[in-house]
Amino acid sequence: MKRLVIVYNPRSSHFKDVKEDVIEPARHLSGWIVAKYEVEQIGVDENTRRLAKLLQNDDLVIAAGGDGTATIAVNGVMMAPAKNVRLGVMGYGNFNDVSRTFGDMKFKEILESNAHVVWPLRCVVDGKHWRYAMCYVTVGMFAEACAVFDEPKTRKTLRKGGKRTLFSLFSLVKWWLREHKRSFIPSFYLGDASGDMLDKTGSSDYMAVNGLTVAKIMKGGRMFRDRKEFLSTTGELTRFWKLFGFMTKAVLKQVPAEKSELDLLKFNRPASVMIQAEGEYAELKAVKKIEVRKSTKPLLAVMRSK
Repeated sequence: MKRLVIVYNPRSSHFKDVKEDVIEPARHLSGWIVAKYEVEQIGVDENTRRLAKLLQNDDLVIAAGGDGTATIAVNGVMMAPAKNVRLGVMGYGNFNDVSRTFGDMKFKEILESNAHVVWPLRCVVDGKHWRYAMCYVTVGMFAEACAVFDEPKTRKTLRKGGKRTLFSLFSLVKWWLREHKRSFIPSFYLGDASGDMLDKTGSSDYMAVNGLTVAKIMKGGRMFRDRKEFLSTTGELTRFWKLFGFMTKAVLKQVPAEKSELDLLKFNRPASVMIQAEGEYAELKAVKKIEVRKSTKPLLAVMRSK
């Protein structure tokens, strides 16, 4: 019999919908063995390790939740020793970038659809694997801004639903006005596949883009289908007009970035920086270099073909 593994977070604000749309229908499936992985409050990395151990050859995994739940599922599948594991994603969060990249599929569609080979980003910190990312990785101000959504008042408002995108933008604007005069990334050089190193001192942000959107409102592309290339850019976005220009292009057209096969951020001295992938952030301390490139291992994603 086929095996289905449902990944979900019972503490999420939309868990009621997950139960109705995914968990309940799964109980009535015939021809499937249904297993569940409940996301615990132990961080992305430990959840990833536990999920990876649970998976078996030829499993179908469905992540039903926000981008945090999707991140755990993507990384769990990528790190699992099991073979031919497929992944579908259903978005029940505030931004749902991963679900949008997968095609916003319904439960029955995922069960009946074929998987496509896609290529996530892989981020390595000081020679050690940190995270796989289906959609994007950022370092600096945008990464630090993710903490805004963990503030109690913000999370409480987001749980109420309604115009979540507008509220999110308003929260970010207030945070930027309060914090934008700070330095977000220490002096660093940015290297590429050719070996060239460019001095990027003064940049507030580094961004690598692989999926359709970044934080829901910024447009990316279909680089997840490319085996080697992704989009990347740096910028000094603490200045209003530069931020305005960047966001205008990113929202109306596409994130202003260039194609890359390898990005190497090398700091002049051990640095403390904020990094995030799909909204899941962490503070890196005494880091010397960060490397972003495509994973050499593909992901079998159940997604819309177009």
